[in-house]
Amino acid sequence: MANHLATETSPYLLQHAHNPVQWYPWGDEALARARSENRPILLSIGYAACHWCHVMERESFEDETTAALMNEHFVSIKVDREERPDIDAIYMQATQAMTGHGGWPMTVFLTPAGEPFYAGTYFPPEDRHGMPSFQRVLQGVADAWAHRQDSVTKTTGSMRDLYAAGTERTRPTGALDEDLLSRAMSSLVQRYEPRFGGFDGAPKFPPTMSLDFLLRQWARTGEAQALEMVTHTFRQMARGGIYDQVGGGFARYSVDAYWLVPHFEKMLYDNALLVRLGANLWQATRDAEARRVTEETIGWLAREMTSPRGGFYSSLDADSEGHEGRYYVWDAGELATLLGEDAVLVKAYWGVTAGGNFEGRSILFVPRDPAEVAAEQGVTEPELRTAIERATRILYDAREKRVRPARDEKILAGWNGLMLRGVAEAARAFGTPELRAMAIRNGEFLFRELVRDDRVLRSYKDGVAKIAGFLEDYAAVALGAVALYQLTFDVKWLERARRLADAIMTRFWDEKAQAFFDTADDAEALVTRPRDVTDNAVPSGSSLAVELLLLLGVLYAEGDYTHRATYVLETIVEPMARYPTAFGHALGAADLAIRGAVEVAIAGDPGDGAFGALAREVASRYVPSLVLAGGEGKPATGIALLAGRGGVEPVAYLCRSYTCDVPTDDPQVLGWQLDALRPAR
Repeated sequence: MANHLATETSPYLLQHAHNPVQWYPWGDEALARARSENRPILLSIGYAACHWCHVMERESFEDETTAALMNEHFVSIKVDREERPDIDAIYMQATQAMTGHGGWPMTVFLTPAGEPFYAGTYFPPEDRHGMPSFQRVLQGVADAWAHRQDSVTKTTGSMRDLYAAGTERTRPTGALDEDLLSRAMSSLVQRYEPRFGGFDGAPKFPPTMSLDFLLRQWARTGEAQALEMVTHTFRQMARGGIYDQVGGGFARYSVDAYWLVPHFEKMLYDNALLVRLGANLWQATRDAEARRVTEETIGWLAREMTSPRGGFYSSLDADSEGHEGRYYVWDAGELATLLGEDAVLVKAYWGVTAGGNFEGRSILFVPRDPAEVAAEQGVTEPELRTAIERATRILYDAREKRVRPARDEKILAGWNGLMLRGVAEAARAFGTPELRAMAIRNGEFLFRELVRDDRVLRSYKDGVAKIAGFLEDYAAVALGAVALYQLTFDVKWLERARRLADAIMTRFWDEKAQAFFDTADDAEALVTRPRDVTDNAVPSGSSLAVELLLLLGVLYAEGDYTHRATYVLETIVEPMARYPTAFGHALGAADLAIRGAVEVAIAGDPGDGAFGALAREVASRYVPSLVLAGGEGKPATGIALLAGRGGVEPVAYLCRSYTCDVPTDDPQVLGWQLDALRPAR
């Protein structure tokens, strides 16, 4: 018999719809029942691709005895953290405060008013490794609620104090200047792990936003070490098991320090950030491997993660057939059978051995430089690459016959905005018509299905769009629209971005706190209004909004945008300098605020071949904090960079703070002007 989750659209919630637990989705019905019966709430938060969420469901939520305890003592609410990042953020803060760590599945016990008083993550079905069994936890919490209300009251009081600190008025913490960027750079150098790339030890997550900042640092200052850190880390990830060598796309993280054994789930947002970084890295270095991996990742996106209407799905599970990674691993015998005379060469390239490297089988990775493998095997590097491409096609077709990991087919506005930006920038860098069409199609989908009267909705599935959007949704979709404008020079995308920026200024800014909050001013009232300025798995809503406002502030010469964005950065100067890995995206925005935009205006008809040649010259280079405008400069557009510019033939203007070099209609001259911005190396 189904519970109250049966009518939901979230795949994660639907996975639990037939548990014997009487789950409710978060909403008025469940909260009203908790209040009327004075029952504590058992809040369980997870997501569809979460391996340990599946484990806890099998062990506990499908168990009749455990379910009976939950149903007797609690109102049980299940939340998809990807649909409700606000609820997740609020109660993750409490979980980390109570336990010193966080993660999913997250299990939090609340008063009927929604105040947390006990929390944890995964609980096993029996006492194990110092962890109490879930049944023991349930009985203990129920007893505390019935007989030890004083301890409950004490904990909820401390949580109120914790939440109150997050809504206090912000203050500047330091000067927004070169010293901030220098200190952040020094900290990243100290934490860098030079052998395998990345920062610190295991587990290792792709540090994409920090790498983006380092790439900017190299382009602005000429620091060779910054570029080496980016290039080496990207290459090590791309050659590791964290990258799907057969199908493209990156897994969520590596459980080891050398990128070999991934946690096999694939998330849209990770790949969105890595696609953009890969395209930018290719612009900076012309590294063929960076381009190949970026294009393969977009190929995975197109094949496996794009809906018929153009939206991008959320994730692929780590598990299939009840085992983590089964879909992705191989044994040596399989490769010999499938690949024939190529098998020896391919196994040497991908590090395949008889004993394997993961539970007796092999995760494909590239443990040695391809040139070394080619020399050892007596082939040229092009011959090796041809053999690998041939093997990849064969293995992909063979893998398609396996049971595929489940796919979470909800389409999230913020994550789509991040990937839209990545694909649009890759299309501009690589000049690929197919990528251009893919980006436009996704943009049209978002503004058709998830943006209504300048209000963004969070989630779309099966024709249903729901849940009021969060700050990250507004800002990421708007930044995707800006990227589409810079790809197409169709001003409608810029106008759409500006309307969302105005909505952010109106609905998410709080005058009393002098800060952006993650929920709109008319959103559902929760135990607190969440505000998280750190860049975690995805950039924070605040840092996305700051970058958007800085870019539009230059394009439209809009001082209010620039002033507000700059103030927000000033409030996190000291944290950015001390903890740069937690503020990678914000540091990129700080680079724009401190060092200024590189402004390029191309006046003329975007359909003109000469206009296209100038645009391609800009697209061929990595230009940090680029603000690009193009078109005929009609006053109605309000684009400051194009005001008063134009003529019979397309002309390009390279400017800093609206002070421009000599305009040119020659792509080569424009290229020289752009190159002159780079510091001597």
